[in-house]
Amino acid sequence: MKPVIGVTPDFNAGDRQEWGGKEPTYFLRARYVRAIEELGGVPLILPLVADRAARRRLLRTIDGLLLTGSGPDLDPALYGEQQHYPFPIVAQRRASFELDLVHLATRTHLPTLAICGGMQTMNVAFGGTLYQDLPAQVADVLQHRQTTPAIRLSHSVSITPGTLLNRIVKRPRMQVNSSHHQSVKGVGRALIASATAPDGIIEAIEHPGHPFFLGLQWHPEFLFERHQLHRRLFEAFLRAASRRPARQPLPPQRRTTT
Repeated sequence: MKPVIGVTPDFNAGDRQEWGGKEPTYFLRARYVRAIEELGGVPLILPLVADRAARRRLLRTIDGLLLTGSGPDLDPALYGEQQHYPFPIVAQRRASFELDLVHLATRTHLPTLAICGGMQTMNVAFGGTLYQDLPAQVADVLQHRQTTPAIRLSHSVSITPGTLLNRIVKRPRMQVNSSHHQSVKGVGRALIASATAPDGIIEAIEHPGHPFFLGLQWHPEFLFERHQLHRRLFEAFLRAASRRPARQPLPPQRRTTT
């Protein structure tokens, strides 16, 4: 059976004119869904439920978790800092949902792939920190917000030997696109950096004690159709999801009598 992949959407709480204005709205770029579907998975867009029991139940219905990117930034308070730069902040509903799902996925060994803002969420969930704005905080930093379309490659990354990422791409380095102004500063507990840009910025993180728990700062969903190495990332994720032990059935619903 094809693995079912839970995909997290972005959320407009009513203050983003470009995402529905005052009407609370889910938002998700179709490229994430297409990458999962075209490479052999069944994408399932997850509702950002607030109840923790409901979150646990959602995770019991999927074989893998895809944490997608985000236009806004995580609230710096989540990693112990004040906000120093006037960038939009991720809706609290989404941040709470995804941070909790990271912990739940870790405990249940659920294969997890996190992209761009999803990688930053993964890091913060483990107590890591972020650069709030690379151009303002890092000297001689590369242009990490490329001016060309995201389907174009932007810079190289060096891959740490022996890591999951290295085993997937089987290369010491690869070319990636780049569309972010934040990145990992302090790597979270239990995580390791598995790729860096030429300027030293961390471009991938992973959990070495987890079967598949990988965060990527770039956007392979824009590249998988043209570039085999980026296609391999999704293929490896889907393989891990398809090999996961069968999901536990939910308990039968009680019948009520009248």
